[in-house]
Amino acid sequence: MYDLVVDYIIQVFVMADKMEEILEILERNARASVEEIALMLDMSVEEVQEAIKKLEEDKVIVSYNTLINWDNSNKETVTALIEVRVTPQRGQGFDKVAERIYRYPQVKACYLMSGSFDLTVIIEGKNMKEVALFVAEKLAPLEGVVSTSTHFVLKKYKNDGVIFEENGKDDREALRL
Repeated sequence: MYDLVVDYIIQVFVMADKMEEILEILERNARASVEEIALMLDMSVEEVQEAIKKLEEDKVIVSYNTLINWDNSNKETVTALIEVRVTPQRGQGFDKVAERIYRYPQVKACYLMSGSFDLTVIIEGKNMKEVALFVAEKLAPLEGVVSTSTHFVLKKYKNDGVIFEENGKDDREALRL
């Protein structure tokens, strides 16, 4: 009986490690097939399918996204990072204000922060005027919003761990100890 319990515990830990590895593979490449993942992790296709299904049901995997470098396309977009200071709502903290903000379709991300401001809001628009109007007409007037500070992204070098323009040469200086 003891051996069965030990074997079961080992299987649980091994499966947890495999699930973490599946997540890391999918984070790097959401298009990795179940067959490829199974081969990489020495698992059966059925085990990988079952693990992914569980991760989706548990809301660990919430979406499969494609990272696009819009600078290399014909679409004109402007990305802005907005620092927002808010007054927390009694009994709900920052969550209620954050929810009202992240429900706007222009909002690509919304984070609760530590430091000199409370929320970071990342939005995209067609141009700077559209972003400015969103801040002035939608974001700043919201109840609970104390102040905003808008920063426009001028160039993206790296996003979600992906380098957008690589010159092939590492210009970092070597540390000499």
